[in-house]
Amino acid sequence: MKKLAVLGGEKSFPDGVAFVRPPAPPLEEVVARLAPSYSQGSLTNGPLVRELEDSVAERLGVRNVVAVSSCTTGLMLSVAGLAQFGEINGPVIMPSFTFSAGPHAVAWSNLGVRFVECDPLSFQIDLAHTSMHLEGAGAIMATHIFGAPCRPEQVEAMGKSAGIPVLFDAAHGFGALRNGRPLGGFGEVEVFSMTPTKPLVAGEGGLVCTDRDDLAEYLRLAREYGNPGNYNTRFIGLNGRLSEMHAAIALASISHIDEHLETRRRLAGRYADGILAIPGVRTQAVDSEDLSTYKDFTIAIDAGDFGVSRDQLVTALSAEGIDTRNYFDPPVHRQDSHALRSPSDLPVTDAVSKTVVSLPLYPALTDDVVDQIVEIIASVGQSAESLL
Repeated sequence: MKKLAVLGGEKSFPDGVAFVRPPAPPLEEVVARLAPSYSQGSLTNGPLVRELEDSVAERLGVRNVVAVSSCTTGLMLSVAGLAQFGEINGPVIMPSFTFSAGPHAVAWSNLGVRFVECDPLSFQIDLAHTSMHLEGAGAIMATHIFGAPCRPEQVEAMGKSAGIPVLFDAAHGFGALRNGRPLGGFGEVEVFSMTPTKPLVAGEGGLVCTDRDDLAEYLRLAREYGNPGNYNTRFIGLNGRLSEMHAAIALASISHIDEHLETRRRLAGRYADGILAIPGVRTQAVDSEDLSTYKDFTIAIDAGDFGVSRDQLVTALSAEGIDTRNYFDPPVHRQDSHALRSPSDLPVTDAVSKTVVSLPLYPALTDDVVDQIVEIIASVGQSAESLL
């Protein structure tokens, strides 16, 4: 058993293990793609953006893809569009165990947020709890947590039964499969992120996927302030354009995405195999027929069986030079931005947020480092009495 650095042992990673290293495509590929647009003076919302939209639409099998400046922008405009169409007429149901972008997007449209619980094993939206909060709701927005599908067809069915639209915050999910079907075509819209922490990298940017032509037309205008080209804006939009540079990075990134995802899944499997042998530690439950992107590899700590709390484990890992993230602590219903707007009693979500931690995972990570991290986690559990 390793003597932990927090107990006076040698630090395992003096240079540190980063939580994330973006799988940025080779610079020469990006420059080659960008050069024609740059030479023509087309720097934003140009031919590379169109190429990106067409490429993603073909890959995912959806009618329309609208590239925007961020996933948050895509969520904001999607909510605003459905509200303008008269299809959202009440508070939007969503999990609190998610990133704040979704709730923020709803709040920007002056709509209420109705938070529901997450499942304690999968961390996804709890559909049983959701079913208890459908009366008077205007829509459901579910998140594919950590890149694992959230049983989207079941969310769709629930929305259909209640007569309300369904949206998916798919920020983590580009490349994930639900029973062999790519994420992107579920609900009214699915919105992907292309920030540096995501599997598909553009630096910044979002991709709104929808099979609805009317909504796609709205989104293309909305990202241009609602301006059809004559400066007589049809509705209140904003600057949600994606630059050609970001589109060039994304296109280069797509050419490597399958290789990156394969590596992420292999490393996640290696983590999981090691974690299985450690009492009191478990991984996110993912349906056997699904493929996650493993945007994050997240474990849950049962302090009673493991011996120490999640926070004590994080402290021990940090002492070894290992960077981690406590996603999502606090959950959104506890954050200052929403605690007063949408007061909620969510004991399962509160408990999950205090027990989960995401470990380093990216294509540049080596098998040896994964094995060392697992060994250190095991050593923390074995050294529990000394850490209390």
